[in-house]
Amino acid sequence: MFQSFDTPSEPAQAAPRIARLRAWLAAEGLDGFLVPRADEHQGEYVPARAERLRWLTGFSGSAGVALVLADGAHLFVDGRYTLQARQQTDPAVFSVESLIDKPPRVWLAENAAPGARIGFDPWLHTVAEAGRLRAALDRAQGTLVALDTNPVDLIWDDQPAPPAATARVHPPRHAGQPADEKLAAMQALLQRETLACTVLTDPASLAWTFNLRGADVPHTPLLLGFALIRAEGRHALYLEPRALGAEVEAHLAPLAEVRPRAELEDALAALAAGGGRVGLDPDLAAERLRLVVEATGGTVVPLPDPARLPRATKNAAELAGARDAHRRDGVALARFLCWLDAQPPGTTDEIAAVTRLEALRAEVGKAAQMPLRDVAFDTISGSGPHGAIIHYRVSETTNRTLAAGELFLVDSGAQYEDGTTDVTRTVPVGAPTGEMRRHYTIVLKGLIGLSQMRFPPGTRGMDLDPIARQNHWRAGLDYGHGTGHGVGAYLSVHEGPQRIARTGSEPLLPGMILSNEPGYYREGHYGIRLENLIVVRPEEPVPGGDLPMHAFETLTLAPFDRRLIDVDLLAPGERAWLDAYHARVLAEIGPQLDDAVRAWLEAACAPL
Repeated sequence: MFQSFDTPSEPAQAAPRIARLRAWLAAEGLDGFLVPRADEHQGEYVPARAERLRWLTGFSGSAGVALVLADGAHLFVDGRYTLQARQQTDPAVFSVESLIDKPPRVWLAENAAPGARIGFDPWLHTVAEAGRLRAALDRAQGTLVALDTNPVDLIWDDQPAPPAATARVHPPRHAGQPADEKLAAMQALLQRETLACTVLTDPASLAWTFNLRGADVPHTPLLLGFALIRAEGRHALYLEPRALGAEVEAHLAPLAEVRPRAELEDALAALAAGGGRVGLDPDLAAERLRLVVEATGGTVVPLPDPARLPRATKNAAELAGARDAHRRDGVALARFLCWLDAQPPGTTDEIAAVTRLEALRAEVGKAAQMPLRDVAFDTISGSGPHGAIIHYRVSETTNRTLAAGELFLVDSGAQYEDGTTDVTRTVPVGAPTGEMRRHYTIVLKGLIGLSQMRFPPGTRGMDLDPIARQNHWRAGLDYGHGTGHGVGAYLSVHEGPQRIARTGSEPLLPGMILSNEPGYYREGHYGIRLENLIVVRPEEPVPGGDLPMHAFETLTLAPFDRRLIDVDLLAPGERAWLDAYHARVLAEIGPQLDDAVRAWLEAACAPL
């Protein structure tokens, strides 16, 4: 199993740990300290050593910040994690706040006492966020204090060691472009902008640029490290000491030298000394890097990560791999949904569902000689009220039976060498109620509406987000998460900068893969989410139209549950889209199934 079911949080430990942290802060003359859920790379998935927020608070979600003060402590999370945060933390220690409506910088601007000194680890905050925090404290007549040592590390007695897993070369047939071409494009950009260098701080950019994959964090094939890309001279990778292996060393030899991670700051300082211009992405690079550059007289120039957009706009080989991965995944999903449908209510549980789905993905991958490398994230396997916890993670403690009269939500993904998948389906356990069918159909209408969209070049994710919500809004409903996130090519299942959300300001470009996942959550009762992955197609002429338009191609191949569809709520065009989609699922997946599962799929994909 790539996923474990241990209990991830220890809320009872929060009080003594906070007490130790406060004692250290008082000794250092600090009034508070910020603990983000982040590592030096600002990634969603972090190694065990960087799980400081979970260790301190008990909260195990992928986004959040704690603000620990002498007389209080606050945990800031977004709408995905509000319920989870309340369940995993000690309410006597932490108040749960909105990371969106009132993030720490806003809270500090409104509440910090004059003269307050708030400490932070500059490796764990981006240049942009540190600037916003500093400005907020300036308004409150306080001070943001950059610390050389993270106090959580000092009080965490059994903190794990840094990861140093073996790396491997990502094959050309899947990468689609050699690393030297990618580096040449970056070098040309630096020369045009008269920059001495830039630092790739996002491990996904490092992996994509050098055609490498690793295993330093859970569920995402990343090699944690930094790449110093120079306008002139030899590039360098800075990694924790590890055995790279002969193949990786031979691959990297003509591209860059490999240096110990501890040498990065000195190398950057040398290039910045005497006015050197260094490009850093303010939304990705750690504040510590800015401090290093400016301490030696260098100039930081805002520069978007040069790998980010090329990585997001998949090439032909990456798209071919994604399609193959989704067809393979569709076979596993059909077998899983057929198996699930055969389980009488009350006879299986959330963990059994996760275990079965992972085993089926492994079987399909092995048969196709494209092994399952990992799950893309911890499977969200939520029955009944657990489905309303948007990022619920089942554990031995919370495991729940799939009971009659409830809904079961399963959101899962796979990491194959040729592509990353992410899919959500919601199914009834026993007979669904009319209310469940109505809410399910409203969510389905949102997914179909976005799938059918045509849109002109320059359209942003925020422009399309309301399309998936319009039926919710008409019914007085909504959901507390974005409609879609970017997805990598055997990389992170959550990839920027593309996203379909209120905050999605990046124009959507051909080759970008995104999720399409509207939902509805009735706290304490059930959750509904439906998710397909889609890819932006190049703009094409529209018959009878004046302008070429982009459209979406759907990658995911899995049926929607007919028992939950209120056909009377679907418009004719929506019914036609759904019938065509199910016909495609049956045509592409059916021939790869045995007789029993194929018969089940034929019934599941029958025209409405």
